[in-house]
Amino acid sequence: SADAACKNRPLDLVFIVDSSRSVRPEEFEKVKIFLSEMIDTLDVGERTTRVAVMNYASTVKVEFPLRTYFDKASMKEAVSRIEPLSAGTMTGLAIQTAMDEVFTEEMGARPAAFNIPKVVIVVTDGRPQDRVQDVAASARTAGIEIYAVGVDRADMQSLRIMASEPLDEHVFYVETYGVIEKLTARFREAFCAVNVCALGSHGCQQVCVRNGASYLCDCYQGYTLNPDKRTCSAVDLCAPGRHECDQICVSNNRSYVCDCYEGYTLNPDKKTCSAMEMCAPGRHDCAQFCVSNDGSYSCGCYEGYTLNPDKKTCSAADVCGPGRHDCQQVCVRDDLFYTCDCHQGYSLNKDGKTCS
Repeated sequence: SADAACKNRPLDLVFIVDSSRSVRPEEFEKVKIFLSEMIDTLDVGERTTRVAVMNYASTVKVEFPLRTYFDKASMKEAVSRIEPLSAGTMTGLAIQTAMDEVFTEEMGARPAAFNIPKVVIVVTDGRPQDRVQDVAASARTAGIEIYAVGVDRADMQSLRIMASEPLDEHVFYVETYGVIEKLTARFREAFCAVNVCALGSHGCQQVCVRNGASYLCDCYQGYTLNPDKRTCSAVDLCAPGRHECDQICVSNNRSYVCDCYEGYTLNPDKKTCSAMEMCAPGRHDCAQFCVSNDGSYSCGCYEGYTLNPDKKTCSAADVCGPGRHDCQQVCVRDDLFYTCDCHQGYSLNKDGKTCS
């Protein structure tokens, strides 16, 4: 009956399984049982659901792509032979590899014109050691639906960053690998039950949320549902009271980022600002020396130099210019210094300045 229920929902389904050092051998065996039980619930076949399995730690291994097996027995046999890789948790690399090497027509993915949903199920017990956020976002933009399954020590924030919206339907957590099989029923419902939101006839502009046998419309972050309960309007996230920025709020595609006034730098909390040491090396463009001035700075010159009109560079002063020296008769310039001399018929006195 499970097979019959699934026939209406063919998928290109890729399991991405964490086998880093933190997953003990007996736990990894439980993951393989979960994969086998999941395969049992699916309507597997060349024209129905195709399955690929990827295994990752510091490296990524495609155990078998979508084109290799079209029957459950062969798939389950291949799953039973998977060995853990140990070390590292490069989840972003694994999702990128799925996009580049698994969801391709050469490797068995159906052409876009077939409208077969592309689905990833990531199973992990750790925190990604690479930038999974950007990779997962580009995968979702490419039309890949991501389910994130966290086990035991898994970092929930990372799971939420990876998964598709709505998060409560795409993020799962179990306490131990020993009870991971209980998720098979959740996935059977997600993939097989008649899903009004999957039929495409719901009329929601942005997000459709299942509500029993019916549905409700919702909006992406940064949008609000209009009175018609179907369409969405962008909210100004930088309006007063909507953001937590200390100084400047910058709207950024359904979200916002904080920024600081000139002379201040954004703190690690990405919200508050601190006055910069403007005269720190590399922060200013003064030729000789820099003077801090409450979030700003000015340039200065050493003795014997004057600041040029550009207020940055310095030129050697004419030490023999009127009023700059104390020679009685003749001033002789020597780079930044000078000596005194006398006209013909006079001699320099011992004070080095006056003439007799």
